[in-house]
Amino acid sequence: MGIALVRCLGLLRPREPSEPRLNRGQRKAQTREQLLDAATRVFAERGFEAASLDEVAAAAGYTKGAVYSNFASKTDLVIALIERVEAEHGPIEAMVFNIGANVPCSILEETARKYFKIWEMACFSAFLNGREVAKRMVARGRGTILFTGATASVRGAADFGAFAGAKHALRALAQSMARELGPRNVHVAHIIVDGAIDTDFIRTTFPERYALKEKDGILNPEHIAENYWYLHQQPRDAWTFELDLRPYMERW
Repeated sequence: MGIALVRCLGLLRPREPSEPRLNRGQRKAQTREQLLDAATRVFAERGFEAASLDEVAAAAGYTKGAVYSNFASKTDLVIALIERVEAEHGPIEAMVFNIGANVPCSILEETARKYFKIWEMACFSAFLNGREVAKRMVARGRGTILFTGATASVRGAADFGAFAGAKHALRALAQSMARELGPRNVHVAHIIVDGAIDTDFIRTTFPERYALKEKDGILNPEHIAENYWYLHQQPRDAWTFELDLRPYMERW
């Protein structure tokens, strides 16, 4: 009898409060936010063009169908991320586009798919992000958009046809945007980073080049950042469009 009573009392214990069930609209909004969280991580790790919608969906714990139920395309996903940044963190005062896409290949062996992909990474994604941010900056009457170029922005080297073509296109895009948006108080600039940068990639892949760090022969990322900040802070009566950054010993 005592054991039975204890068991009955155990069954009568109050249950832990459960989370309220979400309706269809709330579930859709929750899924959308989870996909945006995943896209933020995946784009940061893989880059916009390299990342696939399958990867975004998997990172959020869904199938690609869930992505298409909330966003028409990867482009729409990027636009939603920009809107989210502005809603959660405030107006975007400065945008820095810094995708490399430096993939060497002989023009005799280059594929149409890879050539187009490099252009997408280095130029199209710049257009997409630049356009969306520019819309908001023009509406507010202020802002800075900085595009990172390279030696290939002004000179095409052998075996770098795809990269040079994409970087030339990026420079032309930046120049057109600067001429259009400057009179609307949006500063657009193009920075040619000409030289190896002090990164793990250079240290492990090009150790001889990295050894030049002791002689200031490679670019310090902090010094690059200081120049970007300088551009953002420039008074509008003396704006710079193009700025070259290279170590003193770099041949050019």
